[in-house]
Amino acid sequence: MAIVGYARVSTKDQNLDVQLNLLQQAGVEKIFQEKASGVKEDRPELASMMEYIREGDIVVICKLDRIARSTKHLLSIAETLEKKGVEFKVLNINLDTSTPTGKLMLTMLGAIATFEREMMLERQLEGIREAKDQGKYKGRKPTARAKSDQVNALLAQGKTKVAIAEELKIGIASVYRVAKDLRGNA
Repeated sequence: MAIVGYARVSTKDQNLDVQLNLLQQAGVEKIFQEKASGVKEDRPELASMMEYIREGDIVVICKLDRIARSTKHLLSIAETLEKKGVEFKVLNINLDTSTPTGKLMLTMLGAIATFEREMMLERQLEGIREAKDQGKYKGRKPTARAKSDQVNALLAQGKTKVAIAEELKIGIASVYRVAKDLRGNA
């Protein structure tokens, strides 16, 4: 039996220290950690942890929103853990899926977390709409399109699209889009 932890923050600027300390205090022996948005379902460390765990293990996290952002994803993870015979514990709410109450609580909390996130996004959209109506919000500046001339010049020099994306600090998809626009205008 192993006690396995998972810690995640959403951005590179955020710090994992608080979660790591709490997991160590909880007796976690192995911690999988990453800096990735919770919305992304293709988180390599989460996948590694799910592959690593075995029957009888315990997965410990600090907060529900560290492992999943949607009820569907949370319940999918919980179902996989249950099928593998792995217990699931959430430290900040003292949730333990080895009990029927813990299983019920997990389902309800997942639904509430999803509802809360959707309400937050709705308020955010309302705020953006209001700011646009007042002329205070113009949206994000198109960084890649603004660098079209530089992309075209580097393409003309024979540089690879990957090298151009790295040099100009823009996404590879943006380089392809600019290249396609260039071909379309030729």
